[in-house]
Amino acid sequence: MTDRTDPLTVAEATQAVVLLKGQADDLRADLVRLRQQLADVRLEVSSNRVAQLLEANGRLVLAVLSAESIAETAVANLSELTYSSQRDALTHTANRALMFDRLTLAMASASQQNTRLAVLFLDLDHFRTINNTLGHAGGDAVLQVVASRLESVLQEGDTVSRHGGDEFLVLLTQVPQASDAARIAEMLLAAVALPSSVGEVRLQLSASIGIAMYPDDGLDMATLIDRADVAMYQAKGKGPGGYRFHSDALPNDPGPRSALIQLMPLVHHESLPLEEETRLADLRDANERLVMAALTAQELEMHAREAHRQQIKFMAMVAHELRNPLTPIRLAASLLIDRQTNDELSLARLQVIIDDQVTHMSRLIGDLLDGSRISTGKLRLERSRVEMIDVLRLAIESCRPAMESRGQQMTVELPPAPLHFYGDRVRLTQIFNNLLDNASKYTQEGGEVSLALVVRGQSMAIIVSDNGIGISPEALPHVFDLFVQDARALDHSSGGLGIGLAVVRELVEAHRGTVIGYSAGRNLGSEFIVTLPMDSRPPAS
Repeated sequence: MTDRTDPLTVAEATQAVVLLKGQADDLRADLVRLRQQLADVRLEVSSNRVAQLLEANGRLVLAVLSAESIAETAVANLSELTYSSQRDALTHTANRALMFDRLTLAMASASQQNTRLAVLFLDLDHFRTINNTLGHAGGDAVLQVVASRLESVLQEGDTVSRHGGDEFLVLLTQVPQASDAARIAEMLLAAVALPSSVGEVRLQLSASIGIAMYPDDGLDMATLIDRADVAMYQAKGKGPGGYRFHSDALPNDPGPRSALIQLMPLVHHESLPLEEETRLADLRDANERLVMAALTAQELEMHAREAHRQQIKFMAMVAHELRNPLTPIRLAASLLIDRQTNDELSLARLQVIIDDQVTHMSRLIGDLLDGSRISTGKLRLERSRVEMIDVLRLAIESCRPAMESRGQQMTVELPPAPLHFYGDRVRLTQIFNNLLDNASKYTQEGGEVSLALVVRGQSMAIIVSDNGIGISPEALPHVFDLFVQDARALDHSSGGLGIGLAVVRELVEAHRGTVIGYSAGRNLGSEFIVTLPMDSRPPAS
């Protein structure tokens, strides 16, 4: 059974986009008025400068509060929309796209750490009989019960997904031995077999499970799923309620079901009239076109789902970024209220801070309203030739006050010679500002944070490290995912939504670079390495 895009989800996404555009229009108008007010303040600075600034500050505070409310509403709407787009509409388990993402990341992590994982393919036994007896509504209720029981067995870091119809995929990330996968398979089967009631009907369910181990049974996602599928059918052939490893397959076991799709003659006879032969040839041709059309439709559906996911990802990151300039604006506003801050140098500095952040926010709103950028899933870059040492020093100075307030030690290692790069100065500063801010937030008072730039051949590596709380092995493969945070880090997140590192990855990749996160484990610190090409020429268009 092939999953189809839920029209309701698409409608909700469209409605959210319309709402965000309207909110962004209102915010842009407020910011234009605010910028005009600031310009007027600069022109009219005189003997009553402080009084005028305080009056402008009152209007500024109201605009900031309005902007923050709009941004928080946008983030909340996008958070809910992203969750619904990643879940199966019936069982609320992970859908195929989310499962495939997590499986890909889990395999990459297992490969780096030389560990194993398991993919379980579960199919309910005699589900057609259940559907025929209880009707489709009863069958849906059974699937919801099964999904809930499967999730109750799994540990943190594992995932269950409705693969289609009455089939479920289960990803186990903590299985050092095949026996561990067998133990969990037995627990899953026992959970499914618990007595169930649908309406007034009492049911005794059972399921069959096939197990494929990484890397023993395959090195790619499609192979693992296919081989777990084959093992499931072999388990089902031995009777309901059992499981089987792919490695236990007999020599004459068939391959994956996808390999069994072939076009066979509808009728075979040694001698048929020419008219019959022609008709059968036409039927075979029509059958072939039908299969190709079905495969093409599946491929188009996958592309549509991916495009929809990219749209949500982009909007979430922009909404998150809309909140970033509000902190320095609020700080500047509070300093303006302080009547002791009335010297000309301080007032000019506060005006520059506010003006810079208003400019940045206006640019982010422009990104949100740019429909063509939403379709690509990337933030707009304004590239120019920048000096990377200056970019890093600016990010360091932005984060230094927060580190000093926590009594943290900051170590910086930068080469003396300038290093030029063709990129977006604002976005590059944002990348390292985010990484340094994260390092400080998740490091205890009196801890250590470091930044180093190392030239490696035709690339430069910027390394941000700390000796803070670290990242658990379960969370490490997902640190760059949207709305994902390590449960242990919530007390340190300052109300964040877990999308700062997703923004970092998007911006680094837009600059033709890579970013990787490492951690030896809990309370052992973390390290993020951003690698960028040394070539300072503009990329070919």
